Amino acid sequence: MREEEFLLERLFKLKENGTNVRTEVVAGVTTFMTMAYIIFVNPDILSATGMPFGAVMTATALSAGITTILAGFMANYPYALASGMGLNAFFAFVVAEQAGWQAALGVIFLSGILFLVLALTGAINILDAAIPQSLKRAVGVGIGLFIAFIGVKNAGIIQGDPATIVARGNFAAAGPALALIGLLITAVLMARNVRGSILLGILITTLIGIPMGVTKIAGSIVGKPASLAPIAFKLDFKGAFSLGFMTIFSFWFVDVFDTVGTLMGTASRANMLDEKGQLPRIKEMMTVDAIGTCLGAALGTSTVTTYVESSAGIAEGGRTGLTAVVIGILFLVSLVFAPLAGMIPTEATAPALIIVGVLMMLPVKDIDWSDFSEAFPAFITIAMMPFAFSISDGISAGFISYVVVKALSGKAREIHWLVYVLAAISVIHLIPGLF
Repeated sequence: MREEEFLLERLFKLKENGTNVRTEVVAGVTTFMTMAYIIFVNPDILSATGMPFGAVMTATALSAGITTILAGFMANYPYALASGMGLNAFFAFVVAEQAGWQAALGVIFLSGILFLVLALTGAINILDAAIPQSLKRAVGVGIGLFIAFIGVKNAGIIQGDPATIVARGNFAAAGPALALIGLLITAVLMARNVRGSILLGILITTLIGIPMGVTKIAGSIVGKPASLAPIAFKLDFKGAFSLGFMTIFSFWFVDVFDTVGTLMGTASRANMLDEKGQLPRIKEMMTVDAIGTCLGAALGTSTVTTYVESSAGIAEGGRTGLTAVVIGILFLVSLVFAPLAGMIPTEATAPALIIVGVLMMLPVKDIDWSDFSEAFPAFITIAMMPFAFSISDGISAGFISYVVVKALSGKAREIHWLVYVLAAISVIHLIPGLF
């Protein structure tokens, strides 16, 4: 065994996990291909707040690269982390609209600190047991509708209308037409199970946009990464606290339960759970996720979370942190493609939001629709996110309706005391002048 192979074996226990260097590298490349779209999509979303596109791209790739490599070494699992879809849209179009992107970064950082404290103390397990499964699943579905709504809006597929609130866009215009073409192309790629479908869809749509006059050609596709100076360490904690606890809690809630769901779901399919059905070293993964969120906020990007696309690499045989290290290195290498990212129009990234929205619909089947005391709060949670254009309002409405319906239908014993507390906080969030 060569010296470098011996070192990798010692670090990642490849033989013990039934894998080898080649398999781990292939798995890492596979996962990166399926989630590399975030390098282009995240800056496109966050730049709507006034944050420089190039700086956000640098923060996105850098935070993803560092955090994923850290996960590989700390937890020895093949999971990738990057700025999460859904929360980036909530960051840009709701929180930053209210208090500015600096305050939004402050909220992200505080949610990361909360996550880190609860992960290190083990208190996160108490919250996990307290919150109803129906609400956990409803939150993911609601976020899917939320980002899909933003996708069709950014694409020009729908537009504001004073009479009907929203109306169909002008499909004869180049922008909406390109977005529709891109959406159909990406959908076909997804249906044919092509790896990296979303990334390929973005790139193909960008190319089609050149003769349509939508894509503006750059002089080069590689270049020096943009500076982080305009956005790094610009956290506004005073503005963050002015937004209230429920906003911070919403970012924390989604990050935590997305991560738990991703880890347990992918691990169970890959036989990575122990005899008790638990994931060994889950505390280390949660800790890394929390650190990533704090790091991302400090650098200038939205919540960093564990990606479900990690399942693509796991399906290729990835079982150790070496897969994660490969993914992280590829994110760092992607920094030199800043000019290419600048070419990609919103009409090419909007279909990605819609497709991700579709993928987030899956948990709706696990909600118990036969029990109205579970179904109604879940529906309210799902509906309020796109209709009120706010993830935190959806979560708040879900907790309140859950407590009211359960308590008044004779099922008060099914409500954990922590849910009562969260419902009370939710009332204050939705009606701030009540007390």
